Amino acid sequence: MTTVQSPPAPPTAIRPRVVARTGLYAVLAANVAVVLYFFFAAGFASNTLIVLGRLTGLFGALLMAFQLLLVARLPWLDRRIGMDRLTSWHRWTGFSVLWALLAHAVFITFGYAESSSLDPVNQLIDLAETVEGVLRAVVALGIIIVIGVVSARFARRRLAYETWHFIHLYTYVAVVLAFTHQVAVGTSFTSSSAATAYWYAVWGVALASVFVGRLVLPLWRNWRHQFRVSAVVPESDNVVSVYITGRDLDKLPARAGQFFLWRFLTKDRWWQANPFSLSAAPDGNQLRLTAKAAGDGSAALRHMKVGTRVFAEGPYGAFTALHRTRPEAVLIAGGVGVTPIRALLEELHGHAVVIYRVASDRDAVLYGELVELAHAKGAELHLVTGPVTPDKLAPAELQRLVPDITDRDVFLCGPPPMMNAVIGSLRELGVPKQQVHFERFSLAG
Repeated sequence: MTTVQSPPAPPTAIRPRVVARTGLYAVLAANVAVVLYFFFAAGFASNTLIVLGRLTGLFGALLMAFQLLLVARLPWLDRRIGMDRLTSWHRWTGFSVLWALLAHAVFITFGYAESSSLDPVNQLIDLAETVEGVLRAVVALGIIIVIGVVSARFARRRLAYETWHFIHLYTYVAVVLAFTHQVAVGTSFTSSSAATAYWYAVWGVALASVFVGRLVLPLWRNWRHQFRVSAVVPESDNVVSVYITGRDLDKLPARAGQFFLWRFLTKDRWWQANPFSLSAAPDGNQLRLTAKAAGDGSAALRHMKVGTRVFAEGPYGAFTALHRTRPEAVLIAGGVGVTPIRALLEELHGHAVVIYRVASDRDAVLYGELVELAHAKGAELHLVTGPVTPDKLAPAELQRLVPDITDRDVFLCGPPPMMNAVIGSLRELGVPKQQVHFERFSLAG
């Protein structure tokens, strides 16, 4: 198999993740400064609560636009930061939006109530009835509160992903309502033509990023590449590999370690997208995913017919050789998390040590391929089997298997409990944080 080899970046190079993260912080800080400038330029109300309400409203609007940027799935950001981290930042930004807009509503309502004879509840009703755009803002806030509640961990665990995702789509309704409210009554928005142009630009960039990243780019790539199933190969009783072909796959910017959201266009599965990592490095001719039957979607892959059309969103993820900091590496896999690890081994330069943790030998998916790859590339391969306790990847065991582990990059993929345990072991061993690479999505199976 011919793969595109990517040498590690020189040790003195600024890490791609650092560049992207610093860029995002700089963009956010610059926009905070601009918002504050236009806020002060618009002048203050005589009521302190109204002043605080306007300020929290502006920051809520800015954070809402920033939140959209985080989930736009822009390739440049995704390859450098990773969907898991961007999604985590999106989550916490979302809660910040919720609290900022709640504060905005409370401060504004109590501020106007202070200068009128109405109590806060009746004051809010009066504002909604008499001031253009306020009713839309109340509806937007209600939607955001509902989304915040269903996104809390206690509720999220009880909802099917499809249900949660459908509710989450109403965020875009809230965005439109909030923007029209800002256009109608926003003091800072209407204070000058420069302020108006700025806010139109902020919302325009945010919404355009989502439109391009979530709709235009996936549609264009699928039209260009015309993905189809070319083979379905059982790897074991509950694991199957699916081979995907298409046009101009050498032009698809996919790398070992990344994943796609795969939608197989059959009458009973076209609506369901499943995230699976590539289990072989892209070679310009075909893509391969390998999945364990962990749910209805993955179990149905075994019966997928050759020739089935595929709609693939991606590639996504920062779990790639782009983030290497050292010439040598350790690849640690658990269970079916071996799929991106196997693909990375195929692409990586330099000496590698592969540690594959499974309960028993029969659970070692793609082990034969790992043996062949390790032999061809001069890598060490350790199959670690046995029960969860005692911990076979404790600090002492890792040190024994890889004595120079602190001088290597570590790529880690597996079930969350195993990953947490290994990250703890690496921390105990003193492996620098920037040398440890992982993504927390359970996307391999």
